[in-house]
Amino acid sequence: MSNPLSPAQVAFFREQGYLLLPGMVPADLRERLLAVTRDHLQRAVAPLEYEAEVGYEGAPASLEAEGGRTARRLRAAWQRDPVYREWAGDKQLVAMLHQLFEEPVCLTLAHHNCVMTKHPAFGTATGWHRDIRYWSFPRNELISVWLALGAETPENGALKFIPGSHKLKLQPEQMDELDFLRPDVAANQALFAQGMALSLAPGDVVLFHSGLFHAAGRNESDQVKCSAVFAYHGKSNPPLPGTRSAASEDVALDS
Repeated sequence: MSNPLSPAQVAFFREQGYLLLPGMVPADLRERLLAVTRDHLQRAVAPLEYEAEVGYEGAPASLEAEGGRTARRLRAAWQRDPVYREWAGDKQLVAMLHQLFEEPVCLTLAHHNCVMTKHPAFGTATGWHRDIRYWSFPRNELISVWLALGAETPENGALKFIPGSHKLKLQPEQMDELDFLRPDVAANQALFAQGMALSLAPGDVVLFHSGLFHAAGRNESDQVKCSAVFAYHGKSNPPLPGTRSAASEDVALDS
């Protein structure tokens, strides 16, 4: 268990910025996660974030507008139910992360720590961005762990990556005021052409670097898509004091 990833997997992650782990989560755990998720969505168990609050293009104008209370994510997943803690602290997962960080692993509760949902009709697309844009750590070396609780395809808004983009050196004019890649910049058009959608089966897991550009489309299916997402960092890379990243505790997961 100390080195569950092969040298080829480690090399792929370092070069491409992501790693797919097919069928990592067994069906019984995935079903328990999905049952809690569906229950909390149906009862609107706080804290939630709604599409109207995110304000992306095409989102409802307010909470009172049609579709305004469409959930974007269930926040505070770690604190919400033991089944989320069971997955986020999974020993095999932590061993993989330890291998990639080459040091003990911490879970940040300030970022991700949620179940992302993409609803039909009112679930908006997400433009090309990197997660480090709103995180504050000494080094851009965090890893997001994305678990597909159901099938994820281009039709229902699957993740899209620009492989290797975590190593890019960008010019300021390539980014907008929210740190998304601007679609009107020629250099970005070439990057967009390199983007690839990653179809996932239920129980598949994707690890991706905090500097990797990713995006997701709208959900054009008739079913809600749900994904559990947590973010991790190495012990020597704690959040910067006084920032949003330090506003919630970290959880040390190994020694």
